[in-house]
Amino acid sequence: MDIILKYFPKITSKQIEQFKALESLYADWNAKINVISRKDIDYLYEKHVLHSISIAKFISFSKGTKVLDFGTGGGLPGIPLAILFPEAKFTLCDSVEKKILVAESISQSLGLMNIDFVVGRVEDLNEKFDFITSRAVSSLEKIYRWTQDYLEANSFNSKINGYLLLKGGILNEEISDLKKINRKLLFDEIGLDKWFDEEYFNTKKLIYIH
Repeated sequence: MDIILKYFPKITSKQIEQFKALESLYADWNAKINVISRKDIDYLYEKHVLHSISIAKFISFSKGTKVLDFGTGGGLPGIPLAILFPEAKFTLCDSVEKKILVAESISQSLGLMNIDFVVGRVEDLNEKFDFITSRAVSSLEKIYRWTQDYLEANSFNSKINGYLLLKGGILNEEISDLKKINRKLLFDEIGLDKWFDEEYFNTKKLIYIH
């Protein structure tokens, strides 16, 4: 938990309690359903919670912003972001029902009122969002093909509506493949080591596409 306060020292006391509660909630559920790698559960705050809210170093969602987190698994990055931005609205989607049940239970335990849950394929949604996020779900090309019709045209945040994707490694080929589909897309590739000192973030990136 200290690592969250290290980089987000201005969070409220309520948010501190909600972030603290994540440790026991995920530990309990992970013993029943493997939503986080067994070797990573001891590094929950660094490798999962802080990684999820790294998006908040790039953008602060305005009130009423609608965000889709697809392939959310046990609720990452959606739940940590929903804690940080209580006035934004999050839709968490995953095709695996038991994972959504975990995310929904954790959300209810935290008293989060700004999350909806969808069990099913992201391609079957019929809704518009200001931003779409995911955490290493698939290639950039597939993500775009699945969700390109879901972005709301009109923007009211500090950044133009688009994708906020947490990825790792070298992405030149993925970006090149996506540009072949739509050459009008603009890309920002931000290394998370710009904001965080820990070695884990040396190869982690935020990809903003609009």
